[in-house]
Amino acid sequence: QVQLVESGGGLVQAGASLRLSCVASRRTISNYAMGWFRQATGKEREFVAAINWSGGITLYADSVKGRFTISRDNAKNTVYLQMNSLKPEDTAVYYCAARPIGLVTATTFSDEYKYWGQGTQVTVSS
Repeated sequence: QVQLVESGGGLVQAGASLRLSCVASRRTISNYAMGWFRQATGKEREFVAAINWSGGITLYADSVKGRFTISRDNAKNTVYLQMNSLKPEDTAVYYCAARPIGLVTATTFSDEYKYWGQGTQVTVSS
């Protein structure tokens, strides 16, 4: 089973950028499709971005399209979420997730991801 650890969150002003990292351990992530989700206080968890096993296919929520970029470096067992032009409404805990091993296609549905990190807080002030 894969373990995921997110980092890179913080407090920034609107318009700033952050890059989140998700490092996997115990298994190589090349066998997994990966995703980023977020949950704001009092709201349900929502899809942000997903990437297939090779990085050739990416999916984005409409709310982040054009501002966020998901990428992966399988050699480093790491998935990234580059977040630009941050807005106060991007404030949330961001979670990295992996689909079950062998399911290498990206998906937007959280219940199709099996492994989850502990999350990293992103706070954007206006």
